[in-house]
Amino acid sequence: MPPDENTGHPRRWAILGVLVISLLVVVLDNTILNVALRTLADPVHGLGATQGELEWSINSYTLVFAGLLFTFGVLGDRAGRRRFLLIGLALFGLASLLSAYAQSPAQLIAARALMGVGGAAIMPVTLSIISNVFDPRERARAIGVWAGAVGLAVAIGPVLGGALLETFWWGSVFLINVPVVALGLVLVTLLVPESRDPNPGRVDLVGVVLSVVGLVALSYGIIDGGEHGFGRPVVWASILGGLAVLTTFVLAERRSDHPSLDVRLFRVPRFAAPVAMIGLVFFAAMGVMFFSSFYLQLVRGYSPLETGLLFLPFAAAQLAFAPRSATMVQRYGAKAVSAVGLTLTTLALAAFAVVDASTPIWAVAVVFFVQGVGMANIMPPAMESIMSAVPREKAGVGSAVSNTVRQVGGALGVAVLGAVLSAVYRADVDGALRELPAGARETAGESISGAYAAATQAGPAAPQLIAVANDAFVAAMHAAAVGSAVVAGLGILVALRWMPGRPAAPAATPTGEPELAGTA
Repeated sequence: MPPDENTGHPRRWAILGVLVISLLVVVLDNTILNVALRTLADPVHGLGATQGELEWSINSYTLVFAGLLFTFGVLGDRAGRRRFLLIGLALFGLASLLSAYAQSPAQLIAARALMGVGGAAIMPVTLSIISNVFDPRERARAIGVWAGAVGLAVAIGPVLGGALLETFWWGSVFLINVPVVALGLVLVTLLVPESRDPNPGRVDLVGVVLSVVGLVALSYGIIDGGEHGFGRPVVWASILGGLAVLTTFVLAERRSDHPSLDVRLFRVPRFAAPVAMIGLVFFAAMGVMFFSSFYLQLVRGYSPLETGLLFLPFAAAQLAFAPRSATMVQRYGAKAVSAVGLTLTTLALAAFAVVDASTPIWAVAVVFFVQGVGMANIMPPAMESIMSAVPREKAGVGSAVSNTVRQVGGALGVAVLGAVLSAVYRADVDGALRELPAGARETAGESISGAYAAATQAGPAAPQLIAVANDAFVAAMHAAAVGSAVVAGLGILVALRWMPGRPAAPAATPTGEPELAGTA
């Protein structure tokens, strides 16, 4: 075959468009949910969910998603990637209907877990199909478009969610997924070709069980400790038990001849470094996204729609800069682009440590924009490095590992930084609640949403209670922001030490072997 012949599928760009639609439904749901958290906490207009239940409404999806990604990546490679994409879309649509009509926080959490099953079938096969229908020379550009679609979903989600919440009941933010799923099912059936691994591996059932149990136990301990305190034995039993199960999972995967997670991949720097970067940055960013919605809607008093519009600078930056990052990597190298992106993200997260109730709202919008620019220059070079480290026929495994780490990092970020937020808030607000009735005191001490609900029973003391709750929440937000910036800062060190530098000239690499990460 001539070296300049394109080996990609003739309809590859149309296929990419279909994959973007399939991806939109997964990302759209999570960005809409961030705007809806305040409404879900309302006992009148929502479900009266506690902060812990709100965290679980996010993490039940994320943890099931993450726990099944390994196996679904392998199953997609084995049974057919288009087939798994269709199954995932159908499950996601059904779970969206169940979420929309949930009658309690527990039902919503369960429906969101089912959505995680559908998302786990969708996400890994989108990148696998990209790797199989695009020539390696075009793959970086295609992955940049794929990452830019995440920015598009982030842009659409908060605004659409805010508009729906101001016009309809809270369940509409889940119901909106259904027409997107229907369109995706039709287009996938018509355009996406079937592909699979010619030498598939067996399913690692032990690995699936251990990963799900370990992640759920660890997150449960962190979330419950943040909500009710870390002094109870059950909290530490859950945390330590989860860590022990995850350790067993890693040991089992090392011994298995058909692992759901091939831990040997982490010996390859160009695979391990970007995976670590993604985990760290999403740990930091998702925790901040969780509390910023409450800050904007409660402390600043913006409506859900206005809150969605304030997230637009972040989304616009993602949409504008992610597709261009591949060109930046070719010019300056993945190391430089990733390090700059991580630095911008770290600075933006650290800025929340000085944001308070009087900060000009344009300054908050600038912080969101800087964060968006930073994250737009992290994901594409990281994903291209990961996908280039595995052969085409094993693309599902590479995609599954990277997306699992992203989801687990985000889940633990919400859990850990949410725990910090709750602990600092409770400590600061406790002294101001002693004059309240017992029931209202307990509600107000749990979260800022609870304080606003308790204020309706506080009579003349309501304004003072709101003021104290706002101050306590801002102090808690500052503590969580410092933690998020420290974690994102660790990603800078990883990028500088192990990410590959500028691509070598062809004459310098006559064998055609890719440059190993960490050698430049």
